[in-house]
Amino acid sequence: MSELVKLIIDEKTFEFPVITGVENEKAIDISTLRKTTGYITIDNGFANTGSCKSAITFLDGEKGILRYRGIPIEQIAEYSTFVETSYLLIYGQLPSEKQLADFSKAFTLHAPIHNDMKKFFEGYPQSGHPMGILSAMVCSLGAYYPELIKPEPSTEEIDMIAVELMAKVRTICAHAYKKSIGKPFIEPREDLQYVPNFLHMMFSEPNKDYIMIPEVVNALRTVLVLHADHEQNCSTSTVRMVGSSWANLFASISAGICALWGPLHGGANQEVIEMLEEIHNEGGDIQKFINRAKDSNDTYRLMGFGHRVYKNYDPRAKIIKQRAHDLLKKLGIKDPLLDLAVTLEEAVLKDAYFQERKLYPNVDFYSGIIYKAIGIPTTMFPVMFAIGRMPGWIANWKEMKESTDSRIGRPRQVYVGKKMNDYIPIEKRK
Repeated sequence: MSELVKLIIDEKTFEFPVITGVENEKAIDISTLRKTTGYITIDNGFANTGSCKSAITFLDGEKGILRYRGIPIEQIAEYSTFVETSYLLIYGQLPSEKQLADFSKAFTLHAPIHNDMKKFFEGYPQSGHPMGILSAMVCSLGAYYPELIKPEPSTEEIDMIAVELMAKVRTICAHAYKKSIGKPFIEPREDLQYVPNFLHMMFSEPNKDYIMIPEVVNALRTVLVLHADHEQNCSTSTVRMVGSSWANLFASISAGICALWGPLHGGANQEVIEMLEEIHNEGGDIQKFINRAKDSNDTYRLMGFGHRVYKNYDPRAKIIKQRAHDLLKKLGIKDPLLDLAVTLEEAVLKDAYFQERKLYPNVDFYSGIIYKAIGIPTTMFPVMFAIGRMPGWIANWKEMKESTDSRIGRPRQVYVGKKMNDYIPIEKRK
């Protein structure tokens, strides 16, 4: 017999089924709550509400576990490329050698953007934020593929949209960066893989190719892989919410980019660098800022430490920490902010206050360090996040469309405004 939960309201008992996930997570199915009881639930921020059943990513914040399609993130980060990880997330299994080769080739073929789209960049000011440009350009892609924006695309059409998005997002991002610094666009090359091709478009000059450094490529590959999906976060939930109205994938991803733009989400690693700049500008006294963070009467927070979901060590941070240190060692960069980051990390890890509260450095702390070391400006940090999160967004949209029980997102509310309130003509208003 299925497990049930009993809810007693006004001495009446109502029963609701319990859904159990493969990792033994428990959820109370309240989909008939309002219909049977007249009540709804309130869950600000949906922190305790499951919006869907998903087979893409498993996350256990208490134990510090993250798995893509059942595979531990530690194994993915060690052995997989970003393209292979994308295939795994979108299609639910690791590709064969031929499938991976065809998938990678498709990205190369579809990397260039239409010449007419390049004119869009001319309409944006040089100071325009790359995230705003990215969101607009991704949404505009739908205009170039009208045959792919139907309410019920076929499996083949969804595959085509996924390729177009994955291939072109890095080109759009690199062009947005070049626009921001007033330099000519660099086109993708057919002989470069996904990550090196992005670095080429970002940092090559018309007559001077960017020199690939294995540690740089590996560090960026790792960051993108670690950001590829993270369960039902703000931007992923946004993609599913918008897509639930049968909005096309281009529009849904564009909305996800806007959600990611917020400093509480995709802008977190930018705040790490800004924190380091503040510490540096005030003399570099790290202990002063640590003491402020520990002071209960001070609202100051150290950015990049602790995580809303992980109550243990962020498993992604363990991986990316080594990549960050390898990169700094290889590049031999003398940057006061990066030196401060290393010193701050060491001090916090030794401090009992942070140890007791499990406020360890998270993935945002180290990804910000890596981006800065590579030469990526802070305005591009959330853009980098968007490139990494693209396969997760696509996978969730695809899963939602293929689900037999998906429905349009329509949260309820508890009204707390005025009661019946008559209209007063303007001449009689005080």
